[in-house]
Amino acid sequence: METNELREIVAKWPLSRRSETMRFEGRTLLLAEDPDLIRRQLAGENVAWSPSLKLRDDISTDEITPAYICYYYDETLGEYPYHGLKASEAFPFREFFEAHGHGGVRAGGFAVSVSGTRRGKGSSREQSPWAEMVAGIRLVVAGSIERIYRQNCQNLGVLTSTDFSLLERIRRGEEIPLAEFTRGEDPITRQVIEYGGLFPFNVARLRGEASLPPLATPPRPMTLAEKILASHFVADAATGAIGVAAVKPGDSGFVRTDLRFSHEYVTPMAAIFFEKMLGPQARVADPGSILFFRDHLTFLDRVMTPERRAMGLLEVANQLKVKQEEFGRAQGIRVHGELADGSGSEGICHSVVSQSYALPGQVIIGSDSHTPHSGALGCVAFGVGTTDVFNSWITRDVRVRVPESVLIRVSGHPPASLTAKDFMLAILAHPYVKSGKAIGKIVEYAGSAVEALGVDERATMTNMAAEVGAFTGIVAPDETTARYLERVRGIPRAEAERLCAGWRSDPGAEYAMVIEIDASSLRPMVALPGDPGNGVPVADLPGRVAIQIAYGGSCTAGKPEDMDMYARVLAAALGAGRRVHPDVTFWIQFGSQEVKAYCREKGYLQIFEKAGAKVIEPSCGACINAGPGVSTRTDQVTVSAINRNFPGRSGPGQMYLASPLTVAASAIEGYITEFRPRG
Repeated sequence: METNELREIVAKWPLSRRSETMRFEGRTLLLAEDPDLIRRQLAGENVAWSPSLKLRDDISTDEITPAYICYYYDETLGEYPYHGLKASEAFPFREFFEAHGHGGVRAGGFAVSVSGTRRGKGSSREQSPWAEMVAGIRLVVAGSIERIYRQNCQNLGVLTSTDFSLLERIRRGEEIPLAEFTRGEDPITRQVIEYGGLFPFNVARLRGEASLPPLATPPRPMTLAEKILASHFVADAATGAIGVAAVKPGDSGFVRTDLRFSHEYVTPMAAIFFEKMLGPQARVADPGSILFFRDHLTFLDRVMTPERRAMGLLEVANQLKVKQEEFGRAQGIRVHGELADGSGSEGICHSVVSQSYALPGQVIIGSDSHTPHSGALGCVAFGVGTTDVFNSWITRDVRVRVPESVLIRVSGHPPASLTAKDFMLAILAHPYVKSGKAIGKIVEYAGSAVEALGVDERATMTNMAAEVGAFTGIVAPDETTARYLERVRGIPRAEAERLCAGWRSDPGAEYAMVIEIDASSLRPMVALPGDPGNGVPVADLPGRVAIQIAYGGSCTAGKPEDMDMYARVLAAALGAGRRVHPDVTFWIQFGSQEVKAYCREKGYLQIFEKAGAKVIEPSCGACINAGPGVSTRTDQVTVSAINRNFPGRSGPGQMYLASPLTVAASAIEGYITEFRPRG
């Protein structure tokens, strides 16, 4: 795998380890719920932390670096950390920037950033910790830290901790032992921290200076995901041998990937890292197993506000596309790009990977938290950050600490109007999940109600493992999977069945938790604005919630089976002489060009048009506040079939999450309501 050129680069790289103690010379920034407290800190006041001080929980990466801030992929990001952070009803960091013309974190000399639980939830964007780092933040302290965000911090060299007692020691000017930040970590993560990041560690690994712990877990009953990881573990770095007898939770090492993909939000930053570290002439390993996607910003020119255009952000964003295309062309990497007429993209990365590439038993990494989408086919598919992507281009492998698994078994006969999205909104509201106990774990979905789902509906559940905060989500491949591979991929049935064979959890496999859900007891769900975990039955909404926007699409809800649901509701409405409510704009977006072709073949395009829905070409679009379907005013209400409804995610209005059936039914009625099939 290593070329002579790579060996020469590695041999010359100046390598050093961190000192055994760390001193944090700089101020401590408390990300509090009280906007005035934040404003006082930005104005120069030092505020000491105390347990009585209420810190912001659930700070998402969307708040640390909103999507439009991620158009930057260099040190300019240091002016913008926390630009979207909401404290009460205010945005104090954005206010500071607008008042002073620069960011308050870098100018304020902050070195430590402190918040409450679930720090870094949501998108896997490494721009968030990178923005913090180049603004001067060297340590993040939080009540709990999401897996991808934490790993991104470690990969970049930003230290993390959940120990609030460190804050008083730092205030006193003490030197903090590096061991405080490596305690409890696996041997590889500990060395990544000690070397100051993933790339320096990989240099040391390729030189033979960093040690990979031997994996000697004896044969044991394993979960499906553990079996896949065991078959992909790098058993011997020197020989390149792949596969071990067994793994267990806590085992750490590197796993060989079958597929690596990234989109234009991430590829350019990874490409800059690659060229900066290895030189412009260096070549990626095995370009045939790497994919690039132009899917996130396809419609940006249609929705960018005049204010952001005046800031030059459209030109900045367009450079992401240019950089990805140039790097892909130079490296011989397939780019799934825009349509020739600029009307959309070939497809959303998760949709395309699932329908065209993923196979049972594979390990797939992608630059997006919704990479688990492909777990519907029985893959271990998980999101990684920019540094992981960049390093995987060199080594083809990725660092993994085997997580614990949670089994969520959905059994029984659901009502006719219940969908996989309703399952997920109920799961996200479950106390075990909502309290954060599933964070970082593998979620395996099983049970008769899951087995009865098609692959597209299963993908809704594995996709939304990201909202659980899980490492990944997975469903065991079965006859339904084999039929999908035969029908969608054209794989001969016998070969499809062979690909699915054996990928099931063993009897006696260990789970950290088993959650039993009776599907017959569930009702159509809706997540209240602010968080996907705010799920309640639609019937329990207090009165009628009038809507102005209904949105069906994204990777989560732009699949063929989702289109079946939109068409079912709209056809029923047309049969009753009804159309989309005059006060509502109903957007339907395809996940890929193949989905659009499916709709054309089934006659759905005519149904959508007659019913008054507006169709959109594939793109991430409104899901990331970058396409048709976003709200533009705070008083607007949206019901959407996408995966998350964090503040500002799809515009300034209030967003409710629901199933495709509920979204379509609500578009007809003009208020949020469940679909009630006739007969």
